Amino acid sequence: MRRRVVITGVGPITCIGIGRDAFWQSIRAGRSGISRVTAFDTSEIKAHCGGEIRDWDPSRFFPPHRLKRLDRYAQFSVASSLLALEDAGFPWSREQPTPRVGVSFGTALGGIANAEHEHQLFLKKGARGVNPTLALQVFGGSAHSNIAIECGFRGPGTTNSNSCASGVVSVGEAMRYIRDGMADAMVAGGAEAPLSPLTFGAFDFIKTMSRWEGDPPFACKPFDLHRDGFVMGEGAAALVLEEYEHARRRGARIYAEVLGYSLNNEAYHMTTPLPSGEAVIACMQDALADAQVAPETVDYINAHASGTQLNDANECLAIKAVFGAHASHLAVSGTKAYTGHPLGATGAIEAAICALALHEGFLPPTLHYSTPDPACDLDVVPNVGREQPVRVALNNAFGFGGINSVLVLGHVD
Repeated sequence: MRRRVVITGVGPITCIGIGRDAFWQSIRAGRSGISRVTAFDTSEIKAHCGGEIRDWDPSRFFPPHRLKRLDRYAQFSVASSLLALEDAGFPWSREQPTPRVGVSFGTALGGIANAEHEHQLFLKKGARGVNPTLALQVFGGSAHSNIAIECGFRGPGTTNSNSCASGVVSVGEAMRYIRDGMADAMVAGGAEAPLSPLTFGAFDFIKTMSRWEGDPPFACKPFDLHRDGFVMGEGAAALVLEEYEHARRRGARIYAEVLGYSLNNEAYHMTTPLPSGEAVIACMQDALADAQVAPETVDYINAHASGTQLNDANECLAIKAVFGAHASHLAVSGTKAYTGHPLGATGAIEAAICALALHEGFLPPTLHYSTPDPACDLDVVPNVGREQPVRVALNNAFGFGGINSVLVLGHVD
């Protein structure tokens, strides 16, 4: 028998709330955190809106000497993990390391924004003006490394960089480590801190981001006919995954079970989805097969739904191909209108949403939906959430490079 894997803690850090309670209250209230970017001047580019966290106070989590070695990306990584561990009531000790607990994290860009800042200092002051710990901050693996060091977790450790699929990949791989007996528990998630001039501008240059000029929250419109691109955000989410019996023995609250996972590549284009949708179709089918659940048992899909014309339509096409007649009975929402799109962290944030939706029996809505698109003719839970029991949920995450990843989560009685 396969070892069962469950989620016992969530720790979101987003523009709609930090920590489970604040985050979930915003989800239930339909409150978007997208605003005009204030971290830098956007006047020379055409995108101006983002999911910016304006109330971030790292001193809540770290003493001054620790902060000197942690950039914003690493701060999000470690702090989200501490929040998830606290939420799970999971014991940890830096002084007494644990060999059977590991860390699996994901990010698209790692410490690139901090490197951008340090490069400006280098140009002005030379090498002496650069933070002496820069080399320890810029690499993506600083996420799981710093979490492991902070908490004494000596089990499997990895940080993947699979673009916007990274967060889902981190949770899926963590599930495999536990299911295969390599660990009894894992902290899994994703973090991203990409709101800096060059990084933000680079995505605007390739015309993938919304150039909305109106009220900022309405810049992100998943599935809407007039959607015009994604809205970049920042943040993180960590989840505590445990082997089912391990969680039961310590009396843990269980949000959901991680039933299945899949990962593939379209082998087609760096930014444009494969028009036939066959790789996305295969990814969802493979995840369902891994979960050993029938398509008709699925109640809810948290779609990738980035708000771009091609991706949203392609995802809907694939959903209808996988689920057939059952597609008309599915609730399919896109929740990036809440937080923006924090790239590699998004899949983990949305995995947390799925886990809470399963636990609470609540379907989060697709915000800012006003004009139906015939290419997206599914039940997108428009604008208002629903109280409804959820048995099985899918979490889709697709990224640049043609990377597709899907999680299947289930309700636990």
